[in-house]
Amino acid sequence: MNKYKVFVEVLAKHDTYGNVRPLSIKWEDGRVFEVDRLIDVRQATSLKGGGVGIRYTCKIMGKQVYLFDDEGKWFVERKQ
Repeated sequence: MNKYKVFVEVLAKHDTYGNVRPLSIKWEDGRVFEVDRLIDVRQATSLKGGGVGIRYTCKIMGKQVYLFDDEGKWFVERKQ
């Protein structure tokens, strides 16, 4: 198990063009956080957790968060 990856449940909107927009994440302790703003979407590598996927740069509670979709498994990088 990778200590830098936190797998999360994501509520997302999928449009008819195949675009995915995360709306909220459910943290490992059950708390739910709304995605306030989606800043960027790109193919990227998680430098802390490893793996390649679609990286969603989001604003959640005023903080920038990298949310990764790695073939349908969503994770965020744990703060050190």
